[in-house]
Amino acid sequence: MVNLFLLVGLGVVVFVGFNIGGSNTGVAFGPAVGSKSVSKSGAAVMMTVCFFVGGATVGRNVVATMGGKIVPSSYFTLTASIVVLFFIGFALFLANVVGVPASTSMTGVGSIAGLGLATGALDWAVMGRIVAWWIVSPVIAFWVSGVIGRYFYPQLARWFAVTQTEGRLLKLDHSGPVPRPALGENTTQREAVGTLVVIAVACYTAFSAGASNMANAIAPLVGSEMISINSGILIAGAAVGLGAFTIARRTIDTMGNDLTDMPLLAALVVAVVSSTLVTGLSWLGVPVSVVIISTMSIVGLGWGRATRTVTISDTIHGESPEVSVGALAADGPGPTVGDSTSAPEATDPKPIGDEKARDLPSAADLFKPGASARVIAMQNLVPALATLASFLLFRFVPSL
Repeated sequence: MVNLFLLVGLGVVVFVGFNIGGSNTGVAFGPAVGSKSVSKSGAAVMMTVCFFVGGATVGRNVVATMGGKIVPSSYFTLTASIVVLFFIGFALFLANVVGVPASTSMTGVGSIAGLGLATGALDWAVMGRIVAWWIVSPVIAFWVSGVIGRYFYPQLARWFAVTQTEGRLLKLDHSGPVPRPALGENTTQREAVGTLVVIAVACYTAFSAGASNMANAIAPLVGSEMISINSGILIAGAAVGLGAFTIARRTIDTMGNDLTDMPLLAALVVAVVSSTLVTGLSWLGVPVSVVIISTMSIVGLGWGRATRTVTISDTIHGESPEVSVGALAADGPGPTVGDSTSAPEATDPKPIGDEKARDLPSAADLFKPGASARVIAMQNLVPALATLASFLLFRFVPSL
């Protein structure tokens, strides 16, 4: 019977990993796919590899936190571990069905906290530290991205301006005895470098997702000592890859197209800010929300970009910024790093206060209220449901 339960537990690990792959691939590669830097299939391959590396390295610290610090590991019986994992996987599955990337870490911690609340074993000090970072980290992401958008984005756009051309980015050159990679027929060296940088940063985001979220799939079973951490990482990593190749396509569309029309430079800024925060906190063993941090980074960058129309002194005297609905939108025939005013031959960016809303590109809405409201609602509803369901089950079915 124990072996049968263990097989069930491993099946739930696969189920959770599958849904993590579906949710997190959109966060990591949605902007890159939306800007046509990489295909969905290519994103799935890179997500699988980078997520595994992140989980196998920095992610071990988060496994230790979720597998024995929020609730003592002795409470993770095999049955309890299966129940906790099931709540994580089912909640994430519901979010993936509607195409919204839910917060995996908040859902996982909430399910474990439900067990701790029902049994009186919750370590409130550890939980308080985690919740504090849940509040602080999105604020940091918003303000860091906002500062970049307000003070540095136009100059960065000028430096890194790249218009994407038609055709393949790279091709194989067969002119020599050994085929070698070469730029596509229309590809400039500037375009190749810029696009590869965006892909590299997306891989960094996938690494940070593995560092933070690998624990959500395996921490309960590792805490119960039913499987080793290395075995768990291998199984969950494969399941994440399966999710990346299948249900992730919907969340990629949501993060890459539905929230905002994301140019390459904006994708780069968002990925660097959010991934650095997540990786740093994972190193400290704190499970944080990749989804919420990334979303607030997008919001902060757009807000900072839009507020360039007024100076701080103007704001103090009651003048409101002329917020362009296209402050992050791409302009021109294809996605660019920056906008049409940031081409290499463009003049220097205007000082803050001199730039007008009409100077900002207006190709699409900066934020799409319907999609944004749906994402924010699901990001809070899914963890709340997992916590409540876990608490009620462990409270009223004590035999678990």
